[in-house]
Amino acid sequence: MVSDTLPTEDQRMYAVLRSPGQIVFGRGQRHRIPALVAQRGTRAFIVVDPFLSAAPVVRDLREGLAAAGVASEVFDQVVPELPVSAIATAARAAAAFGADVFVAVGGGSSIDTAKMAAVLAAHGGEVSDYYGEGNVPGPVPPIIAAPTTAGTGSEVTPVAVITDPVRESKVGVSSPHLIPAVAVLDPELTLSCPPGVTAASGADALCHAIESYTAAKGDPEATASARVFMGSTALTDLLGLEAVRRIAAGLVRAYRAPDDLEARSLTLYGSLLAGLAFGTAGTAGAHALQYPVGAVTHTPHGVGVGLLLPYVMAVNAPARQAELAHIALALGAAPADEADLALQAPRLVQELMSDLDIPTSLADLDFPRERLAWAAEEGLKAKRLADNNPVPLTAESALRILEAAYDGSLTTLLAPIGGTR
Repeated sequence: MVSDTLPTEDQRMYAVLRSPGQIVFGRGQRHRIPALVAQRGTRAFIVVDPFLSAAPVVRDLREGLAAAGVASEVFDQVVPELPVSAIATAARAAAAFGADVFVAVGGGSSIDTAKMAAVLAAHGGEVSDYYGEGNVPGPVPPIIAAPTTAGTGSEVTPVAVITDPVRESKVGVSSPHLIPAVAVLDPELTLSCPPGVTAASGADALCHAIESYTAAKGDPEATASARVFMGSTALTDLLGLEAVRRIAAGLVRAYRAPDDLEARSLTLYGSLLAGLAFGTAGTAGAHALQYPVGAVTHTPHGVGVGLLLPYVMAVNAPARQAELAHIALALGAAPADEADLALQAPRLVQELMSDLDIPTSLADLDFPRERLAWAAEEGLKAKRLADNNPVPLTAESALRILEAAYDGSLTTLLAPIGGTR
């Protein structure tokens, strides 16, 4: 039998955590944003999803900023999946306004637009100059992020994800300088999130939680290195596993009953914990392989990682038996033998995804079978993710994952390690 506790070996007591300077969570906390902005600047560039630009939340925000003596301008030309061109447009508008603080209200694309516009405001150049890890040379203007979806965790992470049409794939910009100064998480802001977005963003959050918890182990000798993703440590393990519990308790409820504020709160809190966990520990194989899949199918990021996650977990099972057992318990499995629980975990995640109406097969996304080998090779190019997988991703193992995901067959991957049910 295995208990529902974290590993306690001495080596797991090594811990690193990066986070915003301030995190504010709770119902109604969006009303604190004007005061938080006024402490940091006098000209606020507000980046919002297009449908929010005329919404009461933005109107109230601007009125509050004006009362606090802060001038503001709204930028609502945010594009889903964040193409490079949208960032350049935002950066030009912010420069023309003379922004000294950035406020993002919306989903991950809005927050990542604000992050990258702040980078260009501080350091100039092209968006592509900052691709990869550690290429932002210094601080950026303060960013205050208020998510309206429970999923990306971008309000607390050092990452922005961008779609580059030239590369036919998503690329990441990773730097501690991208971590917002303040994250304001108000569950009431997520009540307007449509069910499909709730499902996709929540799947992404669950993937953040699981991949950070099962990531390559952090190296105590690397604490001062330039790496943004440090691997899993005691603090990220604590956050990641608790994130699984909270998301499992709230996500399907929030999807089925969008006005259930308790479910929204559980899911948003779980997303926050997952963001804190992966912002330091990093994500891994499911995220690496989603980049090419998403670029070809133009499906939401959360749908891709949610589909791929169980297959990646199955490949990782031999190397992360204890962790997957704890994940199974957090997802509601009855106590059992550790090996059995570890093999249950991928199936439990896939069942949760099915409850969210997320497909279980790449064929369902109309991904071409003849491009599976290409996708495997492309996924490996996201080295910060591929190298963070607990079982080293190779072209062969990545292709095995994608082939099983195309066929929708977890058994293909689980059977060799005893998971034939």
